[in-house]
Amino acid sequence: MAEDLFDYPQMVEAALRGVVREALLRVARDGLRGGHHFFIGFRTGAPGVELPDHLREKYPEEMAVILQHQFWGLEVDANGFAVTLSFQSKPERVQVPFAAITSFADPSVKFALQFEASPEAAPQLPAAASEAPPGKPPGEGAEIVAIDKFRKR
Repeated sequence: MAEDLFDYPQMVEAALRGVVREALLRVARDGLRGGHHFFIGFRTGAPGVELPDHLREKYPEEMAVILQHQFWGLEVDANGFAVTLSFQSKPERVQVPFAAITSFADPSVKFALQFEASPEAAPQLPAAASEAPPGKPPGEGAEIVAIDKFRKR
């Protein structure tokens, strides 16, 4: 069998993280519409993750945040997102690189993604192409990813 010089699993991972980025860019620009809301899981110890010490102590490996009612100042760039969320009625700023994300879901449309969190999988786009407006281990062998199971039926 030929050696995979393209590293297709990594390419697929980066493309799917681009879906997360695009969804967040739309929310930063237009707000959440309809019943859409997001559950985003991420590795708290990953490089570039910024969150208050008390949250890092409570969730030393992984945590999830919900973007639905109480979030402010969502900013998205080529490498990740930052948002202010309410934790026990106190606003806290969280910054998450796309490479740290382990899961993304929009339960309103039964859409979900799982990721192998790795720095190589994060999309790297020119900043101008991905910024919101102001104010607002490679696998071995072939792997087939079916997206039909994520589509609403």
